[in-house]
Parts: sequence; C-alpha cells; structure tokens
Amino acid sequence: MKELVHLSGMLTDEQRNLLSVAYKNVVGQRRSAWRITKSMEDRYQEKEDEKSEELASGYRKEIEKELEAVCKEVLGLISKLLGTVDSTVQPIEAKVFYLKMKGDYLRYLAEIGATEKEEAGKSYEAAWKQADTMPATHPIRLGLALNYSVYYYEIVDDADEACKLAKNAFDDAIEDMDNLKEESYKDSTLIMQLLRDNLTLWTAEQEEETGQQEFEEEF
Repeated sequence: MKELVHLSGMLTDEQRNLLSVAYKNVVGQRRSAWRITKSMEDRYQEKEDEKSEELASGYRKEIEKELEAVCKEVLGLISKLLGTVDSTVQPIEAKVFYLKMKGDYLRYLAEIGATEKEEAGKSYEAAWKQADTMPATHPIRLGLALNYSVYYYEIVDDADEACKLAKNAFDDAIEDMDNLKEESYKDSTLIMQLLRDNLTLWTAEQEEETGQQEFEEEF
C-alpha cells in the first residue's frame, strides 16, 4: 500500500480504508504497550523502586521511538495523498478522511510528547470545516467528530468542549437519520453509539470523580 501511494499518489475508497486499518493495527499495539509501560513506570516511581523504574523507562522510550517512526511514516503518506484529493471522485470526502487521519497521528505523537498538541487540533479543525458540507450521518464525519472530541478530552483536557462536540454531532445525526444511506447504516450507527457511550462516561466523570476509565475511539 505504501508503494502504491508513492507510485500513484491516489487511492480508491477501498484502498484508503485498507491503509487506515493497516496502520491502525500497527500503531494500536504500540499505543497500548506504551500506556501499560508508562503506568508501570509511574507505579515504580511511587514505590521508589529505582531499578524497576529504570527498566520500565527504557522500554517506554524504545516504544516511543517505534511509535514516532510509524506515525511520521503515515504523516508523510498523508501529505502526499492530500496533494491529489482534488483529482479524486469525491474530493471533499477524501480531504476530510485524510485530514482526520493526520489529526489522529499527530494526536498519537502528542500523547507521548513528540509534538505540540495544537498541531493535531489544527488538522481536526480543518477537517471539521470541510465536513460541514457532508451529511450529519456520514460515517467519515461521525468518525471525525468522535476522534476530535477524544482529542479535546484527552489531549486538551477540555471536557466541556469534548461533550459539546460529541453531543452536537450525535444530535445532528439523529435528526438526519431519514437520509442515512443503507450501505453506511452499520458504520454510522456504530459510531453514534460510541459517541453516546463517551458522552455518558464523560458526563458522569464531570458530575462525580469516578476514577480513570477507558473511552471509545474509532480511528
């Protein structure tokens, strides 16, 4: 797939989705490993177990190097693909897809301190502006709303903005359900459920401190 991008600079919708899924699996494993290792490192630090902390820290740094390399590889491909979106069959959809993907991978870098969090925000914002012309039930637009709201909640630490964005996207989609296309029904309703799940969790955490919990994300 990487070679195809370099050769043609354009992907079909199916190829685009394959690219996203392929890198999602690669990055997902490393993000999960990083979170576990970082948690162990923090725990050893609290216990003043310097030897174990040093081992965990070394492993975390190795994971960060791998994660950063993969993210930068993806961002390079996206940069090339964004330069050809106007030649695709559905340029707006393609542009929103790639800008969202760019925001996602910049967010992953921000999680490990490898880039400024504002960089991810700029990509999400640009994608959201482009998505304004898309149906509220479109899975690409809904997926953008989901990940953009996660960015606000997790990276910016702005629960109010995260809830506002997720709620508006969910409510708009509910109002537009009559126009939901059959071929995207499954994907759209799944993402809407994830938006609602996050809203329920985030609202509960705002009302009472329930401790750290995982929230849903659709890459």
